[in-house]
Amino acid sequence: MLAALRRGLRLLAAAGRRGSEARLPAGRHTAQGRRGAGWGARPGRGRGGPSPGGVLAALAAFSLFSKNTEEGEEKKEEESAGTEDTIIFLLKKAKLSIMKGEHEEAERILHQALRLSHQSDNKKAIIYTYDLMANLAFLRGQLDSAEKLFKAAMSFLLAGDMKQDDNAIIEMSLKLASIYAAQNQHKLALAGYEFCILTLEEKLAQYKDLPEDVLPAEERANTNLLLGMSLDSYGRYLLANKQLLVAQRMYERALQISREVQGETHPQTVVLMNDLATVLDAQGLYDDAYTHGKRACELAKQTEHPEEHLVLNNLAGILMHKEDFLQAKQMYKEALKQAELKGDTASIQHIREELAELARRRKHSN
Repeated sequence: MLAALRRGLRLLAAAGRRGSEARLPAGRHTAQGRRGAGWGARPGRGRGGPSPGGVLAALAAFSLFSKNTEEGEEKKEEESAGTEDTIIFLLKKAKLSIMKGEHEEAERILHQALRLSHQSDNKKAIIYTYDLMANLAFLRGQLDSAEKLFKAAMSFLLAGDMKQDDNAIIEMSLKLASIYAAQNQHKLALAGYEFCILTLEEKLAQYKDLPEDVLPAEERANTNLLLGMSLDSYGRYLLANKQLLVAQRMYERALQISREVQGETHPQTVVLMNDLATVLDAQGLYDDAYTHGKRACELAKQTEHPEEHLVLNNLAGILMHKEDFLQAKQMYKEALKQAELKGDTASIQHIREELAELARRRKHSN
């Protein structure tokens, strides 16, 4: 196991040291990906790294400048502190722009923050800015840029005092594995997924007997959620590559973690039920697929899940495979209605194609 861990990290982190001067080039790509954020409050940072979701507060809290400097250093300290405040302000603006979908504006602001961070040699700000830039590039589908930027952030983290099994390193390694998977770089993708899953399993085994005053419950939960995210991502990779039985095991484990940590009605739990139904359906296990898909639909409706139309569409496909054509048609029509209300053009087209396929099957069955 240790050999596997070292091999996985060596492939990812060594490459990271080569990318420390990466910059985000201009370009327009469509946004990709729908998951990851659903896993709690973004599982992520272990001790020593920027905290999940509250990283701006962490940036505001740290200071690289001593309060006990000599009189002659006071002016320099004030200027530096002012620079730090400016960086924090820029990062807040960038995050807001990302939330509003103003990606080009966010990119421009992040370049300003990165330039100031380098000028002031503020390493924590450099790391977090690279991470934000990488996430933005990842969101926009700029995979080559995202890869270089995640590696740059990792190189700064590993050059400091951060341990190789820190959640911050693992989370970035998972994103790199996802990038390699999308690029069909299978050796690197597998090494990345192996590193993330084995490292997190080993950490959780070590956590097992630690009391809460030594290991806070939140950190234990975040590490567990990050394992769930890793299993989920690996499951999608395996499903895409037709390794259905192994993908099923990954989804089952991810679903169990989401249920235990986040609850039965959490949006990510519903998504994972739906995904497990998908992989069971692909294996021809239609009854098991229907059980999970029906439960996902019930919970999606109960919780007003933002992707209820996708869950309905998935269950309709399972019903079509079960040759329950009448109920499948009803499900597809409801999915189409919801997709139209949400303005999801890609889903609208897909559901219409599925309805056409359903009509063909009904015709041939008569």
